[in-house]
Amino acid sequence: MLHLWGRRSSINVRKVVLCAQVLKIDLPRTDAGLTHGVVNTPDYRANNPNGLVPLLRDGDFTLWESNAIVRYLCAREGNLYPSDLHQRFNAERWMDWQQTTLNPAGSPGFKQWIRTAPEQRNAEVIAQSVAATEPLFAMLDEHLSRQAFMAGDALTMADIPIACEVHRWWGLPQPRPAWPHLERWYAGWLALPASRGVLDLPLS
Repeated sequence: MLHLWGRRSSINVRKVVLCAQVLKIDLPRTDAGLTHGVVNTPDYRANNPNGLVPLLRDGDFTLWESNAIVRYLCAREGNLYPSDLHQRFNAERWMDWQQTTLNPAGSPGFKQWIRTAPEQRNAEVIAQSVAATEPLFAMLDEHLSRQAFMAGDALTMADIPIACEVHRWWGLPQPRPAWPHLERWYAGWLALPASRGVLDLPLS
């Protein structure tokens, strides 16, 4: 029996929820983290010593780290997890890049706009986040000018974390350049019924 702990306001939880919806997996979820609590209880810490979300349980097996959970669900279902070794690690690298490069660039701006009171916002932090993030989205736009999806001609696990990053960054109340290829790719996501309840959520 699958179960997920984590609040949908977390980008990392949204990745897992989006993945499950694309795969048409029934994934019950318990809110956890921030005001929901749970993450500091002994039972939760026994399964995720980081005290973070998300946490997945599949029978007696538990797993934390959002991109690892996305990989696991795709491999478990035999869908979106490339069988070809080169394509699989092409997808893997984009998932790692999202977590190590794109996410750290955009997070400060998100936290200032969405989780900081207006009178306490630091315009310099926002500007630095924009300066770090926009070249990365420009790189994605150029990448998607040559192919339909992140890892080639078909949707894979690599597209899921990037979609959640686009949702978060484009939801901020600030202007952005035109990125036509990235916009085409993201419009395809928004047209999928599986995106409902994830990529149409307001940021919080």
